[in-house]
Order: sequence, then structure tokens, then C-alpha cells
Amino acid sequence: MDFTQPPVENYANPKTCFFHVLFKAAALAFYILSALFFNSFVIIFVVTVLLSALDFWVVKNVSGRILVGLRWWNEINDLGESVWRFECLDQESLARMNKKDSWLFWWTLYLSAVAWIVLGIFSLIRFQADYLLVIGVCLTLNIANIVGFTKCRKDAKKQIQQFASQTIASRFSSTLQSAFSVV
Repeated sequence: MDFTQPPVENYANPKTCFFHVLFKAAALAFYILSALFFNSFVIIFVVTVLLSALDFWVVKNVSGRILVGLRWWNEINDLGESVWRFECLDQESLARMNKKDSWLFWWTLYLSAVAWIVLGIFSLIRFQADYLLVIGVCLTLNIANIVGFTKCRKDAKKQIQQFASQTIASRFSSTLQSAFSVV
């Protein structure tokens, strides 16, 4: 009998995973622990928002590309309308993405938003409206990434489905053409 366990999949990009989690954890930890060390709302606001902005940038421009193969941005066209733009890896590359990296990316993205919501509820209960401003900024940055990457993932799935449909239709029509050209 073979009692060996199947090999456990490791993170393919441990440094990217580390930085993906680092700025989220740093912003949350600083916000939570800052009351013990600082009496200044300004310092708490500036440092927490700076850490959250660094997290936003790292997730949007680095870890999203490397861990899940997605990239998004929003731009204003000539008519003044907001236009979402999405990029994703090709189907083969997406299929090869590390499942553990992807899992870490999505779970930390959603859990950090939940953490900011919980902290917001505590600020409401304690009647700390000024701290709701800090939480509001951090939550907005986090939700922007959630919305951007969720839309990007849906767009990527739609592109894959369209590619598959076109490929099947193309093969079907070429099969029909070759069948009728023989006759």
C-alpha cells in the first residue's frame, strides 16, 4: 500500500503573494493599533490611507496581473464617459495559473473589504465619525479593486466563451464545406 500523499501545490509567486497581503495587513494593523501609540487623527488618517493606496496600486498593477492574469483600468473618453478597459491572459495561460495564488488573491481581496466594513460598524457604534472618513477611503479603494477585477474576470470568461463558440462554429463550417466539396 502506498501511503504517500499527493504533492501539495505551493505558491508559484511567493514574493507577489507576500506584497499582495502586506499592504492590506499593514493598513488594517496600523489603523487598529494606532490608537495605542498616536493621539493624532491626522497621522492615523495619512498613514492608513497611504498604506491603503499602496495596496490599491500593488493589487491593481502588480498582483492582479501576476496572480490571476487580469488587469483593469478606467478612462474617460472624448465624450466625457467613463469606459472600463480589461486585459487578461490568453486561455492557455489562464488555465496554467496557480490555484493557490488565485485563491489567495480573491480571498484577501474580499476579506479585507469585510474587515473595513466591520471596523466601520465599530466606528459607528462608538460615534467616531472622523474615523469613518478613514474607513470610507480605504473601503472605497478596496471596493474599486473588487469591482474592477470582478468585471475583468467576467469579461475574460465572456471572451473565452466567444473564442470557444467561434472556434466550434469555424470548425463546423469547415467540416461542412469539406463534406460538400467532396460531393
